[in-house]
Amino acid sequence: MATKTVFVLFGATGDLAKRMVLPAFYTLAIEGLLPADWVLVGNGRGDVAHEDFRKHVHDVLVEFGPHPDKGPWREFERRLLFAGGGFSTDSPGSLLDVIDGARRKLGPKAELVHYLAVPPQTFPELTRALGRHGLAEGARVVYEKPFGTSPRDFRSLNRTVHSVLDESQVYRIDHFLGKEATQNLHVLRFANELFAAMWNREHIESVQIDVPEDLGVDDRAGFYDATGAVLDMLVTHLFQVAAEVAMEPPASLAAGDLQSARERVIRSFRPLDPAEVVLGQFDGYRDIEGIDRRSKTDTFVAAKLWIDNARWKGVPFLLRTGKRMAASEQRVTIVLRTPDRPLPGLPAQANALTFALSGDGQIELRLLAKKPGTELRVEPATIKLPLAELPDAEPLPPYVRLIHDVLLGDRSLFTRPDGLSAAWRAVQPVLDTPPRLAKYPQGSWGPPAAKKLAAPYRWLSGQ
Repeated sequence: MATKTVFVLFGATGDLAKRMVLPAFYTLAIEGLLPADWVLVGNGRGDVAHEDFRKHVHDVLVEFGPHPDKGPWREFERRLLFAGGGFSTDSPGSLLDVIDGARRKLGPKAELVHYLAVPPQTFPELTRALGRHGLAEGARVVYEKPFGTSPRDFRSLNRTVHSVLDESQVYRIDHFLGKEATQNLHVLRFANELFAAMWNREHIESVQIDVPEDLGVDDRAGFYDATGAVLDMLVTHLFQVAAEVAMEPPASLAAGDLQSARERVIRSFRPLDPAEVVLGQFDGYRDIEGIDRRSKTDTFVAAKLWIDNARWKGVPFLLRTGKRMAASEQRVTIVLRTPDRPLPGLPAQANALTFALSGDGQIELRLLAKKPGTELRVEPATIKLPLAELPDAEPLPPYVRLIHDVLLGDRSLFTRPDGLSAAWRAVQPVLDTPPRLAKYPQGSWGPPAAKKLAAPYRWLSGQ
């Protein structure tokens, strides 16, 4: 990690910065994980005084945490600056002056880290502006998801980014990869022969990646109506987690090897069959302020993904996510096959390994055991391992972990363009010929067709 860093946060007063980035940065300060000397420069269109930005950050932390009283707030706030007037190829606003001032304080060799917490359609212009105004050389640049809004837009954005930056400078963030339980997907498998030996089509019946949400979209209606569940969740989070499950053992867990293994298996994703995809929209979505009354945006998607390689041939990956559903969960479940002998009549899908991704993460093992007594009666049982309860565990929230990795220069948990290109190819048929949108009641598990999609299996979360 560089000892001196200027961290530039574009979109510093926006929703993503408030909910995720600023709380993560303050958590790093509390944990002593920031560089020895640093400055955070917020950027936006408004003309905001440094003192007003500091008050804004204080209010954000009071609302979303960690509370300023729980950390080194006085030391933290004096390192917060704001550069107004926007930032574009035509005008840098006051950003160059503020960065120059920070570098006079920290030293001219202070490393630049740019975080683009802004809508994806602004990425190309901001990237070009970084190059135009001399802020790209040697810098690290973090792009939020989605990296592109269509296959064509992805290719155009990728060309723009590579015209200004070397790939080694680019950090495309997908916060599901920063979750403790997601990282345990490969650690548990590769560190334990018990699981490594069964991680294939001979032993696994299906894989379920299930991320229902009971929340709506009221706080970001405009963004969501232009995006939808397929772009916001399927081609990003769910595909990336599927790759974590499905990748071949990498040569090592070093950044390049881990990224290569993840991206390589995405290239084996069979393009989705629209007949095996269910799109839905919850009742009342079009009544939300900011939503088009005729909107056809999907707030739910369930899909059956197939991976065409020797390890996974014939194993369905069932992916599901949606808004205003019956519960909020983030679960990856490896469902093992049911033995056909010597115990007849065993219940289906009773043996499963589940990674609960939310919070600090938890690993669950569902199995069948003999119920103590004189009769041979088999009963289901569950063993749970909360990751936070491991000895000396120090779990970090995903944004905290990923921003820390950016500061370290570790790209292992960030996406690469080859994998993203393959992900867009896999979802292209659904974008070209989207299935008919089905309505579903709020508080339900989505359209009934999603249940049929899992047949002859069943979703293990909720229903």
